[in-house]
Amino acid sequence: MTDPTVGLGTPVNVDRRLLVSHTDYVSAQRTVDALSDAGFPVEQVSIVGRDLRLEEVVTGRVTNATAALRGAGNGVVFGLVIGLFLGLFTSTTASFIALVLWAALWGAALGAAFGFANHYFTRGQRDFASRSALVAGRYDVMVATTHLERARATLDGLSRPGEAGSYDTAVVEPPPSAGTYPGQREQHDPYGQTPAAPRPMPAPEQGHTMPDAYGRNHRR
Repeated sequence: MTDPTVGLGTPVNVDRRLLVSHTDYVSAQRTVDALSDAGFPVEQVSIVGRDLRLEEVVTGRVTNATAALRGAGNGVVFGLVIGLFLGLFTSTTASFIALVLWAALWGAALGAAFGFANHYFTRGQRDFASRSALVAGRYDVMVATTHLERARATLDGLSRPGEAGSYDTAVVEPPPSAGTYPGQREQHDPYGQTPAAPRPMPAPEQGHTMPDAYGRNHRR
């Protein structure tokens, strides 16, 4: 006996495992795009948002004047649409333009009136404008269990420098004056020659004169 609730548009539950988690959606999107560029079957991948929250961003203060002005702008757009539609049935260009302008004017007037009245009757309970959006705390890139190992191997290959599709890396070598780091090998000349060690200065013999820092000779 078949289940009548299951149709062609019903999604099939697939066992998916976590591949990588990001704090923003753009990074998760880049991960899926990198897998796609590497030839991985991205139809086995999904992006799941976790810890969803509603975020409301305040865009500015709203007064009766600003509400009327915003309503007038919306009314102008609505009036232009109506005027253009009715202008199709006119016979002359002058009547077409006059009808469109007249509709836009009436739309602005009605929109301003509705905007002012709508904000006035709120009695100052919401004197600000805002926009709302659902934001996730993290975004998990999930892969079907049968393709998880391949996805991990693909990401590991993309993270290695020098391979196709790898991320950009920069290797910075220490300057010669910085000395050697622990575990660093002896540096060689680019032409394959090892620089010779500096020879020690011979000790001055007895009876010879040596100039000091001021150029004066002293007998040793």
